[in-house]
Amino acid sequence: MAAASQRAPRPKNRPNIVVILADDLGYGDVGVYNPDSKIPTPNLDRLAREGVRFTDAHTPCGVCSPTRYGLLTGRYPWRTELKSQVLWPFDKPLIEKDRLTLPKMLKSFGYKTACFGKWHLGWEWSTTDGSRVNDQVRIGDPQRPIRYEFARKVRFDQPVREGPTTRGFDYHFGVDLPNFPPYTFIENGHLLAAPTEQKPDSMFGWPGAMAPGWKLEEVLPEIGRRCVSWVKENAKPGGDPYFLYFPLTAPHTPIAPHSDFAGKSKAGAYGDFVYQVDWVVGQLMDAIRDSGTAEETIVIFTSDNGPENLTYPVLREHGHASQGPLRGAKRMLWEGGHRVPFLAWAPGRITAGRTENEVICLTDIMATVAALTGYKLPNESAEDSYDVGAALFNHKRDKAIREATVHHSMNNEYGLRQGDWVLVESAKSEHGAAEPPWWRERHGIQPHGQPAELFHLKEDLRETKNLYAQYPERVKEMRAVLERYKTAGRSVPRR
Repeated sequence: MAAASQRAPRPKNRPNIVVILADDLGYGDVGVYNPDSKIPTPNLDRLAREGVRFTDAHTPCGVCSPTRYGLLTGRYPWRTELKSQVLWPFDKPLIEKDRLTLPKMLKSFGYKTACFGKWHLGWEWSTTDGSRVNDQVRIGDPQRPIRYEFARKVRFDQPVREGPTTRGFDYHFGVDLPNFPPYTFIENGHLLAAPTEQKPDSMFGWPGAMAPGWKLEEVLPEIGRRCVSWVKENAKPGGDPYFLYFPLTAPHTPIAPHSDFAGKSKAGAYGDFVYQVDWVVGQLMDAIRDSGTAEETIVIFTSDNGPENLTYPVLREHGHASQGPLRGAKRMLWEGGHRVPFLAWAPGRITAGRTENEVICLTDIMATVAALTGYKLPNESAEDSYDVGAALFNHKRDKAIREATVHHSMNNEYGLRQGDWVLVESAKSEHGAAEPPWWRERHGIQPHGQPAELFHLKEDLRETKNLYAQYPERVKEMRAVLERYKTAGRSVPRR
């Protein structure tokens, strides 16, 4: 008879779940996605060798806050009041109080839930007069003068409310984001060091309050150390399962690699920062492996959108293409704005070294985890989340899992992917940001004079040949699907 203190084996449908979300990491920044990469990524390459690499994974938007909303709720972010842009300093929470989130769902099965890193989904800040910045300016509208003045009223000596620990996480440590005030770490709604100084103009970022001695180069290392320590304390063979959300602060601007990583790549400071991201992921993976819980754990690594525009100069100067073979970058509707690396690792569950071409979206993580754990999602939750477990675990399927996938830009412009076709609905040729003229000249891209763009990705992955005028019926059909998704309030069939 087993000793009373011996734990029963954990049910197979209750694995630890780890989601690592890089910030502005491009499709071509990871070695396994780009044979010409000038940045070493040994830990991510190992993750791919030991797991599965998705080649056609997409974010629900080409910018940060919306994608984070979509990942944690399984819902397209353009269904919220944030139709364009991202959240700006002191904006209110984007995730609705009563909305089911990924950590809330897992807590119902006894999961411990923790978030380390960049939140960027809004908070409620205490002020001297009880006002909120969104009394004066809509969520997502920069309005710098208004926000600068509002910052004078913020009570940084009071807890910040309605953050991660009210949206399903038991524990949070990190920052709002590294280029927004207050420049200090936040733990469970409490500022760890009072921001009694003002950020110097020489330091990258939005002007505002800063803790004495704050160094941008120390942000990622500190978050990484805390995350690894949490895993060492909580990852126990047969122990309670946990959900760890690890939204990195890099390689988003400010480009601030620690001195330990200077010169480690052949792509300048940006490449060194990506190398540091890889190192941090390696530290976390070592902690998981060393804990003896590898076969009880599923790890997903991805990015919140494509690379920042600064990667065009990196390409010109160093020959490193963060977009890989894709067109576009962060904010844009072209593939480079939202097609991202997506690696999944689960020893004993996922076949090692596999490449998967199924089209997926980061909103799908929620329904996939729900199916794995046996959670019955209600119809008013995860309205745009498909269970992609068949692709994750290499189960046989006769057709594509997703009927179609909606793309969205920073400027509230829409695109639709269906099969090998992608429709880009935009009156602006830049889709939220401009490509350098030299890049267009290099690839022979000319102004097309059409109200939208239609590309066949199997034949034209770089999206250089606009077929809009040649296939009017295809355009009409795809527009109808897009409008149906918009008006129905969901893209997943009712459950």
